[in-house]
Amino acid sequence: MSEQPARPYIGGQAVIEGVMMRSPSSFAIVCRRQSGELMVREQPMVATAPTGVRTWPLIRGLVTVVESLKLGSQALRWSAEIYEQDLAEAERKEQAGAVSARKSVGSAAGTALALGVAALATQEPDHQAPPLPREEGKKGGGMVGAMSILFAIGLFVALPQASAEGINRLFSLGLEVTSPGYQAITGIAKLAIVVLYMVGIRQIPEVRRVFQYHGAEHKAISTYEAREPLEVPYARAKTTLHPRCGTTFLVMVALVSIVVFSLLGASLPKLPGGRLVESVGFFFMKLPFLPIIAAVTYEIQRVFARYCTTGPLRALLWPGFLVQKITTAEPDDAQLEIALGSLRATLWREEAVGAPLQEDQVFPSYGDMLAHPGYAAARA
Repeated sequence: MSEQPARPYIGGQAVIEGVMMRSPSSFAIVCRRQSGELMVREQPMVATAPTGVRTWPLIRGLVTVVESLKLGSQALRWSAEIYEQDLAEAERKEQAGAVSARKSVGSAAGTALALGVAALATQEPDHQAPPLPREEGKKGGGMVGAMSILFAIGLFVALPQASAEGINRLFSLGLEVTSPGYQAITGIAKLAIVVLYMVGIRQIPEVRRVFQYHGAEHKAISTYEAREPLEVPYARAKTTLHPRCGTTFLVMVALVSIVVFSLLGASLPKLPGGRLVESVGFFFMKLPFLPIIAAVTYEIQRVFARYCTTGPLRALLWPGFLVQKITTAEPDDAQLEIALGSLRATLWREEAVGAPLQEDQVFPSYGDMLAHPGYAAARA
């Protein structure tokens, strides 16, 4: 029996009222405006095969995560700009109603940005996302990326350690900051914070829509991986869970950090000056090890996604799947159209080597988008 030909890897990310899809040498974002129109941005990326140090284990993980953060922050910014345009239009039509809507949407955009930090880690280990060739020339993208990283460090590093310190004092455990027991409490606190944070923001209607687009993205990719037609009925039948998800990555980071800091704790110097100085000092000493933890987690997720998707080993993915049940929601057909449209545009651009760069396109409906010869021909 002949083997099926290899196909390009497709990864994705939910953005504000849309989905971004990427392949080894192309990417596309499709967002639905409040008018119902579809905004499409698709273009090639500078695809150079990684060589030398970039292919080494651990190093490749760092490169992938950094480049994914850059690409994802640009996609999020573009979707936010479209959303702001709709808000401005609504404000012109109904000043009072639009002001209250702006507050709600502003909160949703900020939460979607935090979600993007997790979703950007959804990456097939065999490929890296090259940087975009067209930069917007704005400082906003760098600001967004820096704020996302600082927010993630505060929420998933500083707050868990502060929580562990509070538990240590509350129950008079007498644990040293660098002890394995203390690190276990920190890791458990980190998992609890991740879960509670996601549960909390899920209650916001606008954020739940982002989670629905996250589910639509997973369904579309699963349809592609199953080599089924890229149509809504096939995507609708798929699960919203996927092993290569940033949510799973976050859960695994928490677990890996327990092991890493438990092993490193005893070798790190103990600072004089009391408990507060020791705690703050240990926090800053942990920061340089975060890239190592991300790289180790990347390699572990690479193995899990390749060998643990079926059979008894699938149980290793369950912790991530349980949290994915929070960060994904069942999408409606209109959201599936957006995800499938983004996938089709990416596949077309991947195949259209040398095709001229297109300006952003506007389609009145999904049906009109499928009238594009290239998008209509894209197949799983």
